[in-house]
Amino acid sequence: MKRYMLKNNFRGLKKGTQFFLIVESEFIGVKEFVLGTTDLSTRISINEAELYKNFIQLNRIE
Repeated sequence: MKRYMLKNNFRGLKKGTQFFLIVESEFIGVKEFVLGTTDLSTRISINEAELYKNFIQLNRIE
């Protein structure tokens, strides 16, 4: 399972908030990601550009 952390404040969420990748989908070259906070209270849907601009990947959990 992939984990991400916010590197900037984003959509009302604070820098440093950690997320798990729930779903990764691609349709006609457009990638969409659904991330959920580690406490499962918040879920966000973002595109690939937003992911790379605002998040950093942490160690993977197997």
